[in-house]
Amino acid sequence: MRLFIAINFDENMTDALIEMQDDLMRCGVNGNFTREENLHMTLVFIGESDEPEKIEEIMRDVPLRSFTIKVSGMRRFKDMVFANVEDNPDLTDYVKRLRNALSDNDIDFDKKKFMSHITLVRRASGAKDIFLPSDEISSEKMRVNGISLMKSEQSRHGMVYTEIGYVRAF
Repeated sequence: MRLFIAINFDENMTDALIEMQDDLMRCGVNGNFTREENLHMTLVFIGESDEPEKIEEIMRDVPLRSFTIKVSGMRRFKDMVFANVEDNPDLTDYVKRLRNALSDNDIDFDKKKFMSHITLVRRASGAKDIFLPSDEISSEKMRVNGISLMKSEQSRHGMVYTEIGYVRAF
């Protein structure tokens, strides 16, 4: 099965992200907008694995202290638009420790450098420059109280993400 480890969002954060997508649509951006139920922040993309129990055990072994993330504004990367997640040393440190633990336990994962972001639109087109006046930029904070092991499956309606494991922060 195809797996990844992520932060899922509370209702307030999800609402703020949906508002950002609405702002993009109003600015003329077209593309594949991430469905509300699929909004998340990937910490580690594992890919195909038949060891979800082992991965969840590793997640439990890496201490996760609760921290706050803040989303403010948007940025483009190639043909995608991301919600900007402000730099957070607690998040960066946790992801580093988690990836080290996965490596130490011979779990393969995508080794690309971690970049905290939330994908709002893939294959974005339309407005060349995405500009929103600063008084219109959505900003939201959320306390991260746990992380999820997610399964990703292709359906005829697109990708479906299902939480199959959860580790609570202390």
